[in-house]
Amino acid sequence: MQFNNIRIVQEISDCADRYEKALADNDVATLDDFFWNGPEVVRYGVGENLYGGEEIAAFRRARQGGSPPRAVLRRHITSMGDDTAVVSLEFRREGSQRTGRQMQTWVRVNGQWKIIAAHVSLMAQQSEAVAPALS
Repeated sequence: MQFNNIRIVQEISDCADRYEKALADNDVATLDDFFWNGPEVVRYGVGENLYGGEEIAAFRRARQGGSPPRAVLRRHITSMGDDTAVVSLEFRREGSQRTGRQMQTWVRVNGQWKIIAAHVSLMAQQSEAVAPALS
């Protein structure tokens, strides 16, 4: 298996750029299209656990005002073979000092890149090496 084929990394980088634009624009239809529409897809959000394309789409439609505006601080892409990649990024929401994290697993299905798993979280105020986060 080849890691980080430059062509695949560029394809996923383009997808990730389009995803960020759709997120910023609250373009729900485009966001829905990025996700695999089946029971296999999972999205863990800051405040919700969503299983299946229908739950993810319903969440986006119910979300008041869309995702809070954010700046991407760092993005790391790893491709594995020609049909799988992971996008890991750190972000900061406007008006917040907390660092957010997002991971997405992308797979190529029928020639299209789709997100099959996603996780969004906000970091604790201190490292668990100092003290466990209990709340």
